[in-house]
Amino acid sequence: MNAPLPKAGDLVYVTRAASVQFVKPIWCRVIRVLDWITYDGWCWLDVYQLDARGDAVARRSIFVQPAKLESQQPVSIPRRRHEQRQSPGARRRPNSVLTGDSHPASSSKQPR
Repeated sequence: MNAPLPKAGDLVYVTRAASVQFVKPIWCRVIRVLDWITYDGWCWLDVYQLDARGDAVARRSIFVQPAKLESQQPVSIPRRRHEQRQSPGARRRPNSVLTGDSHPASSSKQPR
């Protein structure tokens, strides 16, 4: 009996046990199982290779034995607060600038 095939969206850990080409194991997110003809117990997967943070770094087609794929959750490295991405306009002014009489709009008004 063949092992169940992974589904789109599944996270898989591909090691040398799954295919000899993976001396260094990699994490992948399955895009789809390709319907290419293979040996019994093997399949082609279209995947995104993931980095340590879980971000896709490459799209690949890999030849593996589904029975030997591992599906544990990867250990992600949390970003430090100062490394988090911000949009250019997302910076906030200090609260003292936005409150009271020191608000730029209120100080620029001229008396009538």
